[in-house]
Amino acid sequence: MATQNPIEQEGTFPLPEAQLDRFMIRLELGYPDARNEQALLTRFAQANPFDRLAPVATAMDLAQLKDETQKVHMGQAVAEYLVNIVQQTRLHKELRLGASPRASLALMRAARALALLEGRTFVLPDDIKRLVKVVLCHRLIIKSQARLRGQTAAEILSQVLEGVPVPVIPGQ
Repeated sequence: MATQNPIEQEGTFPLPEAQLDRFMIRLELGYPDARNEQALLTRFAQANPFDRLAPVATAMDLAQLKDETQKVHMGQAVAEYLVNIVQQTRLHKELRLGASPRASLALMRAARALALLEGRTFVLPDDIKRLVKVVLCHRLIIKSQARLRGQTAAEILSQVLEGVPVPVIPGQ
């Protein structure tokens, strides 16, 4: 886990592709809306709420969840869908570097975890679609010309998703 503040880059350097590829998910939080920022002020007005934090899970709990996640089934059609998406990033004309095999594994693991969190024992194509941007965007390298035209990794992944047929899973 790491944090990144792209505004203050002095003394820091962008990570190389090989290191970026080792982060499973990249989330962009942005600023809170006015209501949530006011709640933040209220929470921090008297004391630091982090001082009162208590663990919500033990290391054993996390190990058990990891084991349960590995038991979540990903059917052949969903696995092929995932691979097709990743393969299309490698072929996309606007990308200099597509998603790696490590990215495929990360997307599979994230989809299994999402299915488990939603109480399912199987992965749906919708799980893949829901996670593809947070798992793949930071791993893609956009060609210079595309970047100059304002093309983003998220837009490219939207194009890829539109071009890859979603499998229909009977009974699900």
